[in-house]
Amino acid sequence: MEAGKKRGHDMMIIDHQKCVLVIEKNHPHVYYKGKEVTGVNAVIPRIGASVTFYGAAVVRQFEQMKVFSAVESQALVRSRDKLRCLQLLAKAGLDMPKTAFASSPKDIDNVLQQVGGAPAVIKLLEGTQGIGVILAETYNSAKSVIEAFLGVEVNILVQEFIAEAKGADIRAFVVDGQIVGAMKRQGVEGDFRSNLHRGGKATVINLSKEEKSTAIKAVKKLGLAIAGVDMLQSKRGPLVMEVNSSPGLEGIEGATGEDIAGKIIEYIERNEFHEAHT
Repeated sequence: MEAGKKRGHDMMIIDHQKCVLVIEKNHPHVYYKGKEVTGVNAVIPRIGASVTFYGAAVVRQFEQMKVFSAVESQALVRSRDKLRCLQLLAKAGLDMPKTAFASSPKDIDNVLQQVGGAPAVIKLLEGTQGIGVILAETYNSAKSVIEAFLGVEVNILVQEFIAEAKGADIRAFVVDGQIVGAMKRQGVEGDFRSNLHRGGKATVINLSKEEKSTAIKAVKKLGLAIAGVDMLQSKRGPLVMEVNSSPGLEGIEGATGEDIAGKIIEYIERNEFHEAHT
């Protein structure tokens, strides 16, 4: 919002959960706090993972109203489905920690075998900010955790543990096909999760050529114009963990000193100008 105002735009924050969508022939519109939302040129979706379904519907409604969206609704949905996201990235030839997915407790031994046994990382499909990510250090503890989740019908991914990453990952922030900032996040002592919300520390990092091309390719494959690509540094090169379609700005701006919010506004200006003249 600050970056937009600085560049002379009228900005407003709308809580997408408080929007009412009216769907009718030739006149889709959005109501917010009892008033119709009009005169909007562009929207910047910042949708929490737990409300993806409704948030994406609101973004889609604005798209139908011919309003430019900085994050396309379909790409948002695609990136939020962690399993689908990994399937698409694997198909595109991008490397990632070996991942297994199963819905039957009878398959646990095979699942663990496929990811190289213990230690193994177990992730809730719906988890965010490091919540619902467990490192099971022994085969028996991995088996118990997987059994517990599958027993209550919770969808999980089981991934190989990349020991050489040493509790750190890197995030490349991509805007409009360009990397505009990158940071290394190191987890607190004794915690292999590097999320800043969990107390991790961020420092600026220069990405290798392979890390840059991996991040840009991942974002392109998912159709996202703005994203944070989380990667692990491994012996076999960068491994994509996740592509975040509503990445936080504070951590990466603080670590890099870059005006990333400003770069997002500039991206919208370029597209708004283009759309207004086509």
